[in-house]
Amino acid sequence: MNSKICVIGCGWLGFPLAKTLIELGNTVHGSTTSKDKIKTLEKAGIIPFLIHFTSEGVTGNITSCLENCKTLIVNIPPGLRKNSDNDYVKQMTHFVNHIESSSVENVLFIGSTSVYDDSEDFPVIREDSLTSNSKTALKLLEVEALFQQNKNFKTTILRFGGLFGDDRHPATYLSGKTNLKNGEAPVNLIHREDCVSIIISVVKNNIWDTIINASTPSHPTKKDYYTSICKALELPIPEFDNTTTSKGKIIDSSKLVQLLDYEYKVKL
Repeated sequence: MNSKICVIGCGWLGFPLAKTLIELGNTVHGSTTSKDKIKTLEKAGIIPFLIHFTSEGVTGNITSCLENCKTLIVNIPPGLRKNSDNDYVKQMTHFVNHIESSSVENVLFIGSTSVYDDSEDFPVIREDSLTSNSKTALKLLEVEALFQQNKNFKTTILRFGGLFGDDRHPATYLSGKTNLKNGEAPVNLIHREDCVSIIISVVKNNIWDTIINASTPSHPTKKDYYTSICKALELPIPEFDNTTTSKGKIIDSSKLVQLLDYEYKVKL
């Protein structure tokens, strides 16, 4: 690939992504919000920048972070689950203003399939499916539009299902819990290894100016899947409430598979 790429958000997903991009011959600028991680990024060969996004503006040397980078990967957790009043839209509006005056031509924005509603009939969700009117979804969609509708660069929105990895599996959080809802709903998960591979494939193949859903193609029920994982890990199994009707959805990733000729590496 041999290019200069900026990864905004070198956390649980962004850090291994940046390291893999370097292994493929790229120069990588990477941002973090933690001073303690600067040395870790440097040690991995990432050119680090301490960047914070606030409703008042972007703090840190964002100009140098974006400098001479043609491709930008935006991987910033919006934090809306913990703080629904977080002004994510204003933060990203400030960021887009900086991107406009930079060398960036292509943006890959990491989004979420949570912009689609759950329903009792478990609809199959494609990229053109109706999106949710929830407060959180509307904020996410507004930020996606900020990037997509900007004429100064091309943007691809990559909407991931629930992320998991060998060191972070949702089953460990659900283990032993009782009265869990939506036990009959299908799971929509994707392993971090596939996330990294898909991101790199989008960049390598210049798939810009589109929306892509990404979730592992198999969709067992939450009850069956998390019970089996907890048993395999020898953890207390979760208990689901069977008295209420489950709501969910099935994320269809066929567009991704076709565009990238992609085969998922980690199956459920």
